[in-house]
Amino acid sequence: MDTNNLPRVAYFCMEYGLSSDFKTYAGGLGILAGDHLKGAKDLNLPLVGIGLKWKQGYTEQIIDENGEVYDTYHNYHYEFLKDTGVKVTVNIRNLKVVCKVWKLEEFGNNPIYLLDTDIPENGDRWITGQLYGWFGEERIAQEIVLGIGGVKALRALNVPIDVYHFNEGHAVLAATELIREKMQSGYSFEDSWVKTRDEVVFTTHTPIVEGNESHPIDKLDYMGAFNELTKQQMIRLGGEPFNMTVAGLRLSRKANAVAKLHRETANKMWKTVADRPEIIGITNGIHKPTWVDERMTKACDNNGDLWETHTTIKKELIEFIKERTGTTLCVDKLLIGFSRRAAPYKRSDLIFTSEEIISPLLKSGKVQIVFSGKAHPLDDIGKEIVAKLIRMMKKYPSSVVFLENYDMNIGRMLTRGSDIWLNNPRRPLEASGTSGMKAAMNGVLNCSILDGWWPEACIDGVNGWQFGDGVGLDDLTEVELDKHDTLALYDTLINRVMATYYGNREKWVEMMRESIRTTSYEFSVERMLDEYYNKMYIK
Repeated sequence: MDTNNLPRVAYFCMEYGLSSDFKTYAGGLGILAGDHLKGAKDLNLPLVGIGLKWKQGYTEQIIDENGEVYDTYHNYHYEFLKDTGVKVTVNIRNLKVVCKVWKLEEFGNNPIYLLDTDIPENGDRWITGQLYGWFGEERIAQEIVLGIGGVKALRALNVPIDVYHFNEGHAVLAATELIREKMQSGYSFEDSWVKTRDEVVFTTHTPIVEGNESHPIDKLDYMGAFNELTKQQMIRLGGEPFNMTVAGLRLSRKANAVAKLHRETANKMWKTVADRPEIIGITNGIHKPTWVDERMTKACDNNGDLWETHTTIKKELIEFIKERTGTTLCVDKLLIGFSRRAAPYKRSDLIFTSEEIISPLLKSGKVQIVFSGKAHPLDDIGKEIVAKLIRMMKKYPSSVVFLENYDMNIGRMLTRGSDIWLNNPRRPLEASGTSGMKAAMNGVLNCSILDGWWPEACIDGVNGWQFGDGVGLDDLTEVELDKHDTLALYDTLINRVMATYYGNREKWVEMMRESIRTTSYEFSVERMLDEYYNKMYIK
């Protein structure tokens, strides 16, 4: 990509996953944002990030001796953040809240400016306390700081911007500041909206209507989120209640989903929203230097011994698991990795549906499974899913492992050292699923429902496996789909995956090579950023 004369982009996101030790991320959204900024650095692109400096970050989720899940929080201090000397003010509940602006370039990323309310000038210093913590009013306050404060920070820093990219709906209040600026210059609301829309692009993620955030319009007013706009003007933008995704769509000249299938789902979900652009598909990509083991890349590029290299990396994962849990897995037995946010639609426990089928495989050690993932702190159902996985670990202590307090380091180890990467969401509820891309580029074979990114990559039986045949919630009820997918999973696991792993090493290794070859560029951050510039940022 020719980087001369490219539009200057401000990328707004509530979370950034840059390092396990920098607690500013919760999951996939943050990992994607971190990779976006790392890729921009590698490619020398004119793009900066806007986010929040979280005092306690996301939950540290611990399992007690009884198998119960509980959340802990710690105050973090980061010496590597640079004080820009800039402070900006936003209005929240008719009070002036001062936001200090820090600069981050520590992890090989383009500059990210992080706003912080934990300073002496503020009575309430906890607005930037916990990522996705607390309830509605606190979330609105955080979104005021990110959006309105983020635009003010760019102005105070004298960072010129041509395009404002809102990654998910949390940032849409930034557009109220862009509109307010124009109205102060004499433009009408309608003209200001049109001009703002011309400089905003929007990415939608969650393919579940209920998972797209909305707020009562009067609560937004009480919190100060109208930002000098009227109630009717805010309703024009986001409806009543005010839906952040609806507003993001109406406020952007271009919008995208994060996979081709997700594009179809998103356009169907939001088809009744007037004044929105068509949602295009830009499939996510990963930052290979962060996630892909160079040893596997070199072995593949140089026609080296992929199996020996993978075995070395698998042994490192097994040692990592032993250090964390005391369990020693067998390097010669099939090792399945499963790492997801603990949400019902992701069906972390699907493989345990019929113990009559799976129990002999676990008792014999022919199948070993390593799980990891967190539930949202307020999600009791998600915590029960984790608790069930813990119970299965206690029942099959030599074959089932749960690694608590999932983070980037655990994710990196699992997507490098597993043999199989299992993914079984209820189709079509997976937006993208970048962990499968990381596994694929490490020669870890995907065994997945045809959801998210996998329909674009899967060459069944050549670079991985599909199961379920693309059947989803458009075809069956939840109960019917769960039964259908369970049978398909067992059939694929036993008759195809295990048969190849234990009976045809040559084919397995060739599939590893094809997995790496067919995904390394198509699902890389380089390809993704090229598409963002050519399809979204450049007019």
